Amino acid sequence: MARHGKKYLEVAKLVEVGKIYSPTESVELARKTSYVGFDASVEAHIRLGVDPRHADQMVRGTVVLPHGTGKKVRVVVFAQGEKALEALRAGADEVGADDLVKKIEAGWTDFDVALAAPDVMGMVGKLGRILGRKGLMPNPKSGTITFDLERAIKEVKAGRVEFKVDKGGIIHVAFGKASFEDQQLVDNLVTLLDAINRARPAGAKGQYLKTLTITPTMGPGIRVDIPGVLAIAAAS
Repeated sequence: MARHGKKYLEVAKLVEVGKIYSPTESVELARKTSYVGFDASVEAHIRLGVDPRHADQMVRGTVVLPHGTGKKVRVVVFAQGEKALEALRAGADEVGADDLVKKIEAGWTDFDVALAAPDVMGMVGKLGRILGRKGLMPNPKSGTITFDLERAIKEVKAGRVEFKVDKGGIIHVAFGKASFEDQQLVDNLVTLLDAINRARPAGAKGQYLKTLTITPTMGPGIRVDIPGVLAIAAAS
């Protein structure tokens, strides 16, 4: 059984067991309970009423958070010719085709997001084992295979995040930093949950959004009122 340190146990006292907090209360508490010596991420963990083993219950998508994630995102782009120039102009950190494939095959993976133009996926496909394990393989469902590289790069740099349900029916997404203002975190959380709600698959039966818990890095979990979050989304 995991044992927590003194700092964790101290901040955990601030969270009332069994209480479901309003969106504003929850982000205030997430910031207060961040005790690590760096600017911690604030994460959302959403339990869904789906069985991802069935194709018609898979939940996956992307959303641009209004205030970004607070993280500098390194983007590599697989492209050639005019599309490579477009990617460079749009701010990609590294652009290449066969040369970039070879660099990654040699062990380099110092980036956060990989985008690719469709016409080079033939050479990118051989990186499946390397990038797939790290969740970095370009995929049309996540919008990372596209000819509109300029838009994709700008969205990723501005705070586009991908969400995907795991085997346990839970989505885990970082949606900001503890240094953000409360309203910035609320805005990001509302945008994220609204996108996940809109991505409800046809095969989902019964209650879709079951629980929402937010937590700072290494901090205690804080239950959030889902109807309260969705009400803000509906009013905006």
